[in-house]
Amino acid sequence: MYIGNKQQKRRALMIFLLPSTLGLIIFFLLPIFSSFTLSFLEYDPLKPVSAIKFVGLSNFSKYLATNDLSDQYRHVLYYMVLYIPLVLLAALVEAVVLAKDFRMKKFYKILLYIPVISSWVAVALIWRWLLNGKYGLINHMLEAIGIAGPNWLTSKDWAMPGVVLAAAWKDAGYYALILLAAMKSINTNYYEAAEIDGASRWVRFSRITIPLISPTIFLLIVVNVINGFQVFESIFIMTEGGPAGATRVPVEQIYRNAFTYYNMGYAAAISWMLFLVIAAATFVQFRVQKRWVNYEG
Repeated sequence: MYIGNKQQKRRALMIFLLPSTLGLIIFFLLPIFSSFTLSFLEYDPLKPVSAIKFVGLSNFSKYLATNDLSDQYRHVLYYMVLYIPLVLLAALVEAVVLAKDFRMKKFYKILLYIPVISSWVAVALIWRWLLNGKYGLINHMLEAIGIAGPNWLTSKDWAMPGVVLAAAWKDAGYYALILLAAMKSINTNYYEAAEIDGASRWVRFSRITIPLISPTIFLLIVVNVINGFQVFESIFIMTEGGPAGATRVPVEQIYRNAFTYYNMGYAAAISWMLFLVIAAATFVQFRVQKRWVNYEG
């Protein structure tokens, strides 16, 4: 199709961009604006519109005065401290293995990616059985080497580590493929020069591979910190925030207040408080990245 003058080009551009622009406005900008407005209201969708009240910042102050507010964020930080190193280490090991040529390599890739595409409901059912205190396979394996396994998902101390094990198992394959792509992009001349100089495999890995994939590792850390603050599916399906609130997190509270108690205004306020925390954490990460991320490869 030939488009002549600038006015026709401008009109054609507007027509082509219209569907995407409408989608952005309806499904992204409008919900953001609506949730921001709701955070200043007392709103129950089951009550008539006349029952809506403007309450200002009281939803925010109410959440800040919540007794278990610090516990919710402490649980999130505990989750991230356990999950991020574990999933990145597992993904790095898998990526190193996949970087080599061996028989059944494609089958191994598929095997690693099956948990990624599995639903959390299926994964939760599997890991609930694996982590069962009495009949679970993990405790039977620990018992075989003389260790008495805990009651994972019913213990306040072990519920979160149990959720982390399931989440890391599910996600490691996805991050492994990202790290593998980063490794494949490294110029082989670096390794050849290091090998000529007599560098061992560990030296080549620690001095060449890790620095050159550090931007990818940084990206995965940022993504996982953002996802960590928003962790919900794994906890809600496996523990429902228990036992005794040991795995209660902010997004779980957003869900309960919005869809169990129908307190939409309060839930919106919690979500905006969470957004501010995530934005601050992301800002700090980008400020300190220059100390260890290498972009000169």
